[in-house]
Amino acid sequence: MALCGRRNRPKLLICLFGASFVGYLIFLRHGSGDLSVTSRRESPGERDAENERCKKPVYEKPPVDPNAPGEMGKAVKLNLNAEEKKKEEESIKKHQINTYVSDKVSLHRWLPERWNPLCRDLKYDYQSLPSTSVVIAFYNEAWSTLLRTVHSVLETSPDILLKEVVLVDDYSDRAYLKEPLEKYISALKKVRLIRATKREGLVRARLLGASITTGSVLTFLDCHCECHQGWLEPLLHRIKEEPSAVVCPVIDVIDWNTFQYLGNSGEPQIGGFDWRLVFTWHTVPEYEQKRRRSATDVIRSPTMAGGLFAVSKNYFHYLGTYDTGMEVWGGENLEFSFRIWQCGGSLEIHPCSHVGHVFPKKAPYSRSKALANSVRAAEVWMDEYKELYYHRNPHARLEAFGDVTARRELREKLGCKNFKWYLENIYPDIHVPEDRPGMFGMLKNRGKANYCFDYNPADEHTVVGQRVILYPCHGMGQNQFFEYSMDGEIRYNTREPAGCIVGDNISTYLTVQLCRKRGKPLSVDQKFVFRQDGSLYHVMSQKCVEAVDKTDNNTPAPALRPCSDSLHQKWFFEERT
Repeated sequence: MALCGRRNRPKLLICLFGASFVGYLIFLRHGSGDLSVTSRRESPGERDAENERCKKPVYEKPPVDPNAPGEMGKAVKLNLNAEEKKKEEESIKKHQINTYVSDKVSLHRWLPERWNPLCRDLKYDYQSLPSTSVVIAFYNEAWSTLLRTVHSVLETSPDILLKEVVLVDDYSDRAYLKEPLEKYISALKKVRLIRATKREGLVRARLLGASITTGSVLTFLDCHCECHQGWLEPLLHRIKEEPSAVVCPVIDVIDWNTFQYLGNSGEPQIGGFDWRLVFTWHTVPEYEQKRRRSATDVIRSPTMAGGLFAVSKNYFHYLGTYDTGMEVWGGENLEFSFRIWQCGGSLEIHPCSHVGHVFPKKAPYSRSKALANSVRAAEVWMDEYKELYYHRNPHARLEAFGDVTARRELREKLGCKNFKWYLENIYPDIHVPEDRPGMFGMLKNRGKANYCFDYNPADEHTVVGQRVILYPCHGMGQNQFFEYSMDGEIRYNTREPAGCIVGDNISTYLTVQLCRKRGKPLSVDQKFVFRQDGSLYHVMSQKCVEAVDKTDNNTPAPALRPCSDSLHQKWFFEERT
């Protein structure tokens, strides 16, 4: 029986040479006579059997318990009395995750199969794949979500591929994460714990963990994840194929309240961003679908979410690791994404690697430094396009972001491309605003002093469909930032995809709908003429936009009215600098 182990190539070559030499001597001695010993080649069946042995994880999961809460990724629904309900609410308040439910779910639970069935047929030469170290940073994480992450890695990662799991405690102050955690993991193979001596933040905590790893690939995971079967092999295989590829798994959602595993076997989404420098999800564009030859091929992504990815350790260091001027999470993912693409690498999502992730109800701790992270990314990588970010986030100009000299020198040293190249070649789908002087910013009314167009959709993920209102001007950009385009659109393009204001001749009020796609004709209900007298003339209705003090819902709003010389129909843009 063949043993599953890593090939030692120098020793293998010596053995082959020695065997060849001995064989040559035997041949000389016996001449052309029959040899009693013939060379034996490994059959395909034997190779498959060996690969099956190599797939064996560090630990086997216990058998499926169909009656256990949350087993096979099912939602947990509990009938709680008043006291139990109070404990549940306290757990949510503490962690922004329902840890009361999490504690009822096995640390070893099985998950449903949520990948493309074709992924099951992929074959890997386990002995030739690079090894990896999994780095998991945490701060005051709940006991069950942290340990379920650890066990999930150990129970789904082939032993031959996993060098270690490195837990990085970013100066937690919860008692259960001190001696009890040390005692628990001391009984686990391949798990190491390192503690920061002060609060470092996600970026530096991850680098602290990476500094002690021994694997040739770094795999970063968040501390509330669960790994799908077969998640690791596709990442390592791709990095073996292309060492300059940074590869992300498909991130499946685990509901923060019920712990239902909501994975999807269909086409995953890719990452983008909007001009607030906020990460966004998008469907895979047609040109990328055409580039791929198979549903199991990697998908190129303009940006990454940031929590889960694998990268060659050597390439990570070549790229300059993380920007250590950044602390908490937020913005570091876009900075790293820009750097990967602009400096010659590729950022990809592997459809055959799935990892579940609990997205908390909201951030459980302060992220006041996230704005500085975004500013650092803009200052180093976005060239003149950083002005589009600052126009929509004028307060960001005042943010202290530290010294970026070393990061700019890194960009120069690596010979990285400019941001214009990135937009044209990597993210051509994003709308690039015009921002012509005097045609963007707060859209203010001369008759209703200090009131501005305001659009604030209730759902962060649904930009369109709501009514534009008038609200006291705050000068912070964001929901009060609009742009008048050369084609006559009033664009709300802080978010992506961009929205355009539509005039409704029946209700007379203004709403926001999706702007036309590139190359498509402009819809007549989205066309306005910004006339020299400051009036906004709506072409389809042949009416002008007027500031109305009281609408049908008692909220001031712009509305279409017969054109007049009223100051309530005079508008102007003001940029906050």
